[in-house]
Amino acid sequence: MGLMDKLTGRAKQAAGDLADDASLRREGKKEERKGEAKDDLARAEDRADAKADEVADLERRT
Repeated sequence: MGLMDKLTGRAKQAAGDLADDASLRREGKKEERKGEAKDDLARAEDRADAKADEVADLERRT
């Protein structure tokens, strides 16, 4: 999900390194972090869905 953000961020960081541009490196780091946050959110949503399924199953059984 956040793979494109992470890849774009890394590319910007590398471009910033090559051009010796600190602002481009910072922008790349922020974009990479955004991708990581999207991945974290997706994992949390998956865990929440699994827990909701577990609760629904338990409700049916009782």
